[in-house]
Amino acid sequence: MSTENLENKEALKKMTEMVEDITTSMMMTNLSSIPISAIPMRTKKVDENGDIWFLSALNSEHNVNIVKDSRTQLLYSDPSDMEFISIYGNSSIETRKDILEELYSKVDDAWFDGLDDPNLTAIKFSPDEAYYWDTKGNKYVSLFKMGVATITGEKADVGKKGALNL
Repeated sequence: MSTENLENKEALKKMTEMVEDITTSMMMTNLSSIPISAIPMRTKKVDENGDIWFLSALNSEHNVNIVKDSRTQLLYSDPSDMEFISIYGNSSIETRKDILEELYSKVDDAWFDGLDDPNLTAIKFSPDEAYYWDTKGNKYVSLFKMGVATITGEKADVGKKGALNL
């Protein structure tokens, strides 16, 4: 696997593509505690600044954690396509009606009592740095390349990894 560190716009583009492709992350808050609080969160959107948006309950443990300490880690993983990204940054709780209207969809009725639910909030995650692992093809191509490398003794270039300097 070759290393390709990306900067600024290229880094933002790579992060956005991977987050939009994988869609569900493990959000970790209260990073100084053991064990770290980790919950699955579905990405609602990535905006033009690279901020990642989620919907969340006002009274949730992760919202309480974010108010105490905004440092947050997101882990996105798609083993079937061999795509992984770890993103570190800071989160804030947003309650503006226009943001909630933009993010909310009918599927969110499973967790909330509509847009007027007083427990409805958005989490705005602003990334600072990220690291990714991404194969050039699907897992079968990668496995084939690894098999050829085993037989030939040469290294297989099965994808890229690197820092995303946002």
